[in-house]
Amino acid sequence: MRKSIMVVTAMLLILGMLISGCTPKPTQESTSDSVEPGGYPNPVEEPATIEGAGYPANTVIRIATDATFPPFEMVDEATKELTGFDIELMKAIAEKAGFQYEFVNLPFDPMLAGVAECQYDMAIAAITITDERKQQFLFSEPYIDAGQIIIVKSDDDSIKSKDDLNGKTIGAQLGTTGEIEAQAIPGITYKPYDTYDLAFLDLANGQIDAVIADYPTALGFIAQNPDKLKTVGEKFTNESYGIAICNSRSDLLAMINPALQAVKDAGIIEQLAGKYLTGQ
Repeated sequence: MRKSIMVVTAMLLILGMLISGCTPKPTQESTSDSVEPGGYPNPVEEPATIEGAGYPANTVIRIATDATFPPFEMVDEATKELTGFDIELMKAIAEKAGFQYEFVNLPFDPMLAGVAECQYDMAIAAITITDERKQQFLFSEPYIDAGQIIIVKSDDDSIKSKDDLNGKTIGAQLGTTGEIEAQAIPGITYKPYDTYDLAFLDLANGQIDAVIADYPTALGFIAQNPDKLKTVGEKFTNESYGIAICNSRSDLLAMINPALQAVKDAGIIEQLAGKYLTGQ
């Protein structure tokens, strides 16, 4: 009896060992890239960094823009892709700096607010550098001069300068320095527009008397309508465009400025000006 019990016990022990040996050992789960709420990949391995910048080279930079501002940013009707002076400039900067990016297209005011709240890493959209805006976000070095100028119909000889705007209806885009300057002129009727293309359309159709806009922007619209529009007088403000950057991202600023300088040194800005502003 004891022998039988011993045999049975031995068999049970052997069976238990066999079962244990056939059961796979727990393995560590393979880790895949996770996605954080902002949509950025969270790499498992430490990513390579851009030399001198200390910024992950494989992280996507979100660049806001307002693609209703030709010739600086617009949507190509044939390809449905973003194009324009600023878009090509930003691509050249990204190539020099070596970072990946994606553009986010939205209206101008929400774009600026989004960068101020760091919803976006940076923005490029013919953004004039002002003291007020410097309180909200960082700015790159300037990349183009852009004073305000007056645009009228090509057959209008009644307006020759800012002094002739009294009693006139003046248009500008909401949230721009053109709007600020228009509202500061006494004796005018100011008409705001969501986009400059709507303002220039109304001007060409005789719905308003003049538009106040950045000089490069004016050149772009006049190039599209050379028989309908013209500038009058001289630029009456001193302004420059810059790339707006989230206030807490001084690391991005340290990366953007050297790349922007490299683009300037390569003559790319002059090429873009010839392509988009003067049509040369």
